[in-house]
Amino acid sequence: MNQNKMHLVNKIFNNETIRTVWDKEQEKYFISVVDIVSVLTNSNNPRHYWNVLKGRLKEEGNETVTICDQLKLKAQDGKYRLTDVVDIEGMFRIIESIPSKNAEPIKQWLAKLGRERIDETFDPSIAVQRAIDTYRVKGYPEDWIIKRIKGIQDRKKLTDVWNEHGVSTEKEYAILTNEIYKEWSGMTANEYKSYKGLRKESLRDNMSDVEVALADLGELATREIAKKKNPKGLDENIDVAKRGGKIASNTRKDLENELGESVVTNDNALNYKYINRKEIKTKKKVE
Repeated sequence: MNQNKMHLVNKIFNNETIRTVWDKEQEKYFISVVDIVSVLTNSNNPRHYWNVLKGRLKEEGNETVTICDQLKLKAQDGKYRLTDVVDIEGMFRIIESIPSKNAEPIKQWLAKLGRERIDETFDPSIAVQRAIDTYRVKGYPEDWIIKRIKGIQDRKKLTDVWNEHGVSTEKEYAILTNEIYKEWSGMTANEYKSYKGLRKESLRDNMSDVEVALADLGELATREIAKKKNPKGLDENIDVAKRGGKIASNTRKDLENELGESVVTNDNALNYKYINRKEIKTKKKVE
């Protein structure tokens, strides 16, 4: 794991600081195990508690221990030491391994989350309604929500066409999407997110109306060209994706010539702001 490609972030839970880092390549948060243990157990020595628990989990053959990585995080004494960290999934596994009344609210949330996913399997409209409700809570206007849901449907139509033409994995979808984005915006999707100051948040959810229209046009043009030209495999679909993106690029240039300014903006919908710390270089010590 390359810590140079991460941002240090602190989360507050019940007035306790939980050290985390954001991996922008994997788009994941990694969380200090010791800090989670401290919150759950109120132990005076959470590091010792974790070491004992880790030994027991190893004896039981629990895979939780094997998914732990180590990153340099700032300790209470101000020094940076290698510390066990896990992703969100690993964090919940550890929570399940600790007999603590403080974990019950999280366990209830996990049970609710699992139940919701089961409900959505039987009735997919529940997932759609939940997405609409979430957007409303976040403050998005109704007309924007309607366009966003339609955009999700249109995206599915595009991936269906790709699938019919020999492209079927999420990684390949991402490659083709990046080709479309690079043509009209000059950036890959991840570069675009970084430009807008986003991490886990959806790029489409944070585009202006014009940006969304250009993204939609690029994907729509790609879909229609693919249906007409019948490309096979990833390489041929990459060529089509570039052509679709080029159509959106031409539209962008025409509009910018009329407006006299760029329509690609670093604004995001809800004014997210993250503070990144400089790379930390210290001696390796194990916490």
